Amino acid sequence: MKVLKELDFGIYLDGGNEGEILMPTRYVPEGTKIGDEIDAFIYLDSEDRLIATTEKPHAIVGDFALLEVVSVESFGAFLDWGLPKDLLVPFSEQRQKLEEGYWAMVYLYVDERTKRIVASAKIEDFLDKTPHNFTEGQEVDLVLYTKTDLGYKAIINNTHTGVVYNKDVFRKQEKGKQIKGYIKKLREDGKIDLLLDRPGFEKVKDITAQILDKLKENSGFIPLVDKSPAEEIYNMFGVSKKTYKKAIGGLYKDKLITIEENGIKLI
Repeated sequence: MKVLKELDFGIYLDGGNEGEILMPTRYVPEGTKIGDEIDAFIYLDSEDRLIATTEKPHAIVGDFALLEVVSVESFGAFLDWGLPKDLLVPFSEQRQKLEEGYWAMVYLYVDERTKRIVASAKIEDFLDKTPHNFTEGQEVDLVLYTKTDLGYKAIINNTHTGVVYNKDVFRKQEKGKQIKGYIKKLREDGKIDLLLDRPGFEKVKDITAQILDKLKENSGFIPLVDKSPAEEIYNMFGVSKKTYKKAIGGLYKDKLITIEENGIKLI
């Protein structure tokens, strides 16, 4: 927004239909002058005034995010979202009572009645119920939001939900983690199965190149074979033991490596 006025306590920015918006002095970048344009985040302060800040919140309207509960009052819980004024989750938007110190997965939106930015823990209410246009094998952005007996539920591209099954997870994952994933299967009932690794031959091809690079970085030797613990393989290459085994099998067949008792060696 464009800087319109400069005063002792801050600057006023052109808020268009919202009028002039104050940015207090503590947020104003050094050297700012009238006519400059500033990227700012806008929210209502405790007195319902629009305030501009150059501080970046952990999440903005339309985001799903994992945030810490810092206090609980009679009308709801408050989350730390990186700004001086904490973010409210009304009791009506909680699936279970939130307690101080708890990390909650929430969706941020503007309440139509109060015009305030608030959060809801009922995140599935904000996911798209309309048919998706994903394709099997497609790379997507995922946010893991809950752990079940079957695996991890994940938000896909901020619009739909799917599941990464336990058999396709090779190390413990963190709730709220934002990662790349892939569409494994599109079911007839509309449900979506997901993978954290690139599926099929492309995945093996990618890891093959990584193995060769790692060999060159480590004087031609890596202490990992197909019998190495799956955790060690995942920590180094981020893939399953099965994928690693296929990749080194291909390299051996192409006479690029030898497979030793305690590792693989570059020829």
